[in-house]
Amino acid sequence: MLILEGEGWLYMTDIRIVFTTAGSEEEAQKIAHHLVESRMAACINIVPQIASVYRWQGKVEETREWLLLIKTTADGSEKIREAIAELHSYELPECVCLTVEDGSANYLQWIADSVGAKI
Repeated sequence: MLILEGEGWLYMTDIRIVFTTAGSEEEAQKIAHHLVESRMAACINIVPQIASVYRWQGKVEETREWLLLIKTTADGSEKIREAIAELHSYELPECVCLTVEDGSANYLQWIADSVGAKI
């Protein structure tokens, strides 16, 4: 973990949260178990039956999906992107990655340790 300090404080970490959605609980569970068991992710929260409204092939669609919040590192996020593309049933699965700027030092270290990273 890289910490920069100035007049105030700013933490910059190697930790990432990747978002994806799945079309069913079974698919969400399959993706989550694969990513955690293969040590690409430390933890995945599955939020059931979110309402998604989106434009697809020129039409506005609405569907129920399962949101996966995937905790990992920068290196892990690249592997996760590839795994989602391989495992997912969607033609164009969502895969968005956010940088964690701050958090509990012990929790951030646990994420890194869980995926075998050195921070």
